[in-house]
Amino acid sequence: MMIRIITFDLDDTLWDVSEVMVKANQALYQWLHRHAPEFTARYQIEDFDRLREQIVQEHPEWAHSVTAIRLGVLRKGLSASGYHGDSLEELIKQAFACLLKARNQVTFFQHAIEMIQELHPHYQLGALSNGNADIEQVGLGDFFDFGLNADQVGTAKPDPLMFNQMLELTGAKPNQVIHVGDHPEHDVQGAQRAGLYSLWVNLNNAAWPGGEPPTLEVQCLSEIPAAISAFSSNLSR
Repeated sequence: MMIRIITFDLDDTLWDVSEVMVKANQALYQWLHRHAPEFTARYQIEDFDRLREQIVQEHPEWAHSVTAIRLGVLRKGLSASGYHGDSLEELIKQAFACLLKARNQVTFFQHAIEMIQELHPHYQLGALSNGNADIEQVGLGDFFDFGLNADQVGTAKPDPLMFNQMLELTGAKPNQVIHVGDHPEHDVQGAQRAGLYSLWVNLNNAAWPGGEPPTLEVQCLSEIPAAISAFSSNLSR
């Protein structure tokens, strides 16, 4: 049975998320400096990480949700800076909107868009992400048919729930889907435990860390269309 659906992880598979988040945090801090100066009088930009660690410790049930954690960081920091009531809620809302806008301004890895354009006419494409990037805002809306993330599902990869919800959404069988991602555990092992095929995006040419190896592996995004096409053709024989 041939491959009919390709799902993609987003962060660190199609773009460098650390670069994106450095710029997003800078944009957020500048916004807070203008609109909540008591926050920036109390905290430096580096304190976002410390606040995040505190929120994760206080709310382990939010571990899967980057959105809940970030909202918690804003609430904790702004409250400690003296903002309360309706003004606090409005600041949290507007600050998070500023962050999301910047978070969706990504720089795609080389060959990423061309690769997706090449796949699009032949497969149904979708996103399965533990992050909160928006496929429309990052510019993938014309190519991706669906997107699921950990906030929507309620748990993060490698938990099988996101993969299973994708199968329900598309009506596909596990052996008709290949999941593409950079993370050996979240993407490769997670997909394979859910019965899907996997393609490991190994842009740094790292050694496989152990465990069941990926179905396919590439060192450059431009290799993906040919690798999946050949694999799918072999399945149909």
